[in-house]
Amino acid sequence: MLYAVVTTIAMLASCYLLFRLANAIAPNVTPPVRLRRWTAAFFAVFVVNHLWYLGPTFFLTSDDDVKLTNMIGILLDSMTFFPLSIIVLLVMLQDRRRPLWPVAVMVAPLILGMVWCVVWRSDALFPLLNGYLLLMSICLIIYMVRALRQYGRWLRDNYADLEHKEVWQSFVVLAVILLVYATYVLSGGNLIYEFILQVIVIVLICYLLWRVETLIDLSTPQPQGLPADETTTEEIEDNPLLPTTRDNIEALLQQHCIDAQLYLQHDLTVSQLAQAIGINRLYLSQYFSRQGISYNAYINDLRINHFVSLYREAVAAQRHFTAQQLAHDSGYQSYSTFSLAFKQRMGQSVTVWMRSAD
Repeated sequence: MLYAVVTTIAMLASCYLLFRLANAIAPNVTPPVRLRRWTAAFFAVFVVNHLWYLGPTFFLTSDDDVKLTNMIGILLDSMTFFPLSIIVLLVMLQDRRRPLWPVAVMVAPLILGMVWCVVWRSDALFPLLNGYLLLMSICLIIYMVRALRQYGRWLRDNYADLEHKEVWQSFVVLAVILLVYATYVLSGGNLIYEFILQVIVIVLICYLLWRVETLIDLSTPQPQGLPADETTTEEIEDNPLLPTTRDNIEALLQQHCIDAQLYLQHDLTVSQLAQAIGINRLYLSQYFSRQGISYNAYINDLRINHFVSLYREAVAAQRHFTAQQLAHDSGYQSYSTFSLAFKQRMGQSVTVWMRSAD
């Protein structure tokens, strides 16, 4: 019954992602269409593979037939479950469109080994295949650590607000997938392990569904047409910022961002700021890099200074206020994000700082 419940949940989740255009979990978020489709395919694989493994339970009585059916099921997992799980993790990273063909190369030895096992009805290669799968998982973890760090830097260099954009939680997906595999290998037909496996799968489905629906699509092209945006990356790298250029950017930021309080705009991107001050986005990014800060840190500093100013004005005027209200008026949509940024900037929590300020 639990097996059937998991199969039904996976089928409903796949149909939801494929056929429902609106976002029921986070109505204000537009998730990446590409990620929705790959995750729907991943859930569909759960359904197919679960239905396949139901065969030995209801229709087969011969031990040899059950063994062959299970081997074919592992082959299906190698061709679908493992590559699709890796693809879903890669598609979550939106800093660039990563090629997916290396995934096929990665799982090819696993597929070929399982084909041999099915053809000869032998499990002699299982220890070798398990070792290869373990090695593949370790390599995947190393790659994901580097990719997530790169993605995090890209976010901080391009976005003022990181809500609904960070994907460090994808490590949770990777950990659950590895836990599913470990439980699967250790089960050996043990009923307790089979129950644990199905519970893990339910958690994985629910998490993936939430992650897909709450991850904002960052592939929307930025407005074009400014002459400054026609400069290429190569031209900028060959012509680093001169001191006069840096001074000009500082003056433009002061006029169009600080004085005009543009930093209070929710979800302000570095491209939008560059367009507002009339320079190339890459020059602006290079400017922040030369200053030793990220774009996200620059905007956070301005917003926190604005919060401090609002707080002192409210206290001086003896007006009623809340920290949440002042944080929102300072450009933050999420109070938790503000609290973290404030602590990093001021070295203490908002509550402690307010008490000391009083």
